[in-house]
Amino acid sequence: MILSEKNNSGIIFTLLVFSDYPDLKVPLFLVFLVIYSITVVGNIGMILVIRINPQLHSPMYFFLSHLSFVDFCYSSIIAPKMLVNLVAKDITISFVECIVQYFLFCVFVVTEAFLLVVMAYDRFVAICNPLLYTVAMSQKLCITLVVGSYAWGFTCSLTLTCSTVQLSFHGVNRIDHFFCELSSLLALSSSDTLISQLLLFVFATFNAVSTLLLILLSYLFIVVTVLKMRSASGRRKAFSTCASHLAAITIFHGTILFLFCVPNSKNSRLTVKVGSVFYTVVIPMLNPIIYSLRNKDVQDTIRKIMTLISCVKNDRHN
Repeated sequence: MILSEKNNSGIIFTLLVFSDYPDLKVPLFLVFLVIYSITVVGNIGMILVIRINPQLHSPMYFFLSHLSFVDFCYSSIIAPKMLVNLVAKDITISFVECIVQYFLFCVFVVTEAFLLVVMAYDRFVAICNPLLYTVAMSQKLCITLVVGSYAWGFTCSLTLTCSTVQLSFHGVNRIDHFFCELSSLLALSSSDTLISQLLLFVFATFNAVSTLLLILLSYLFIVVTVLKMRSASGRRKAFSTCASHLAAITIFHGTILFLFCVPNSKNSRLTVKVGSVFYTVVIPMLNPIIYSLRNKDVQDTIRKIMTLISCVKNDRHN
């Protein structure tokens, strides 16, 4: 990534994290450390489970493995730096590090939003056209949908990042957040940020609204199809296959919509931080738990792995 001619490479930012609450820094460090540890184990574990079990080599689990990968990535971009800043005296970050952090974070968050749409479409095809599911959800289409999600995430992030590196910053700047969030960066710039703010608004609004509408449209067709089913057990099974995904999109989009509704004022900064913690740290932990708790195939695979590990340990002791 090329920095602008304005040469911001020597600029330093101070991430305030939760500096207003010094007594909470150690407890927050311990809580976030546990959450991040569960996130790493849960998401990497989910990817391994899907790879190991041939029964899980289907479009739904293919998309789920990429969701786990994205959750692991964008949590790892934010959480380690936040954990260090909670206990370290030096809570600064260079301009280059800040821009790279935002760029990568934006790529994976936007990708996650569109992966959730892809997974809704997968459920739509599975329930509304079950006989054509194998043909409709071909390997080529699945790969195209996933690559498209990553490509759009990369495009959005690159556009916003390029508009940001053209801005000027001076001296040491205090970011009242725990990561390099774009609106906080724009507020610190000494340049005209109108274009950057407009791009941020357009991309954020388009991504949030379009993904939510596509998901709602998919589930509208799913609900209509399920209600037409004569068998009560069939209806229960259909809704059961969607339950985990519904929970994931409700938490993700609920948090995003909540942050959109928070007024931009000093009094609301803590609210914004708490909401941001939820979608940057907590949601990546919850997703593998949500998908594994209600999934018999995943649970059976985990049990087999644990049994195998136990047998290997017993053989070594014997």
